Amino acid sequence: MGPVWALAHANAASMMRAVPLRVRDLGLLPYVEAHALQESTLAARVCGSIPDTLLLLEHPAVITLGRGTDLANVKAPGGIPIVPCERGGDVTLHAPGQLVGYVIRKLEAGAGGLHQHMRDLEEVLLRLCTLYGLQGQRHAGATGVWVDGRKIASIGIACRNHVTWHGFALNVNTDLALFRSINPCGFDAAVMTSLQRETGRIADMSVVKRQAGAVLAEVLQTTVETR
Repeated sequence: MGPVWALAHANAASMMRAVPLRVRDLGLLPYVEAHALQESTLAARVCGSIPDTLLLLEHPAVITLGRGTDLANVKAPGGIPIVPCERGGDVTLHAPGQLVGYVIRKLEAGAGGLHQHMRDLEEVLLRLCTLYGLQGQRHAGATGVWVDGRKIASIGIACRNHVTWHGFALNVNTDLALFRSINPCGFDAAVMTSLQRETGRIADMSVVKRQAGAVLAEVLQTTVETR
């Protein structure tokens, strides 16, 4: 029984790795357009016509309200658009210089579900931080990734028909002053940081995107298909 199960398990893992992660670089895209693309990609993944897909992009400045938003955390948005969305969590902000990754992933039975999916996204962000010489940490009770008590990346997800959407936001070269318009995820804006702030240099976004796709594929034990 043991050797037979082990062989079957190995074959299943091999088959899983044979299906690549599709990675699409969308450049700078308004939030509403990106949301519509998420919806169509999600529908395609639900029906099985595409593999798991990572959408990488930046947004013009926008404030998004998750399902758990406390409106008291929207402080002084000025002219920044505010958009409600399906992801979990509180209010957050996207802007140029921030890498957003929307992960359209089918959750397999017995793979840990949404909880494991969030841990997988955190692992991706932790490994990305390591590539820049930073020691990222998880924060008990607060999904995301932190560096020395400062928040460098946020995670907010949704799921439909066992397929995830929404995903993560990593501050690369983000103008951190924009976060003063809100209490991001309920925290004081001063807690936010970026790769640029922590390393003292501007990161090449195109490089960070390639790294993000490669690291997610590594965590999911698959390969990358670029589109």
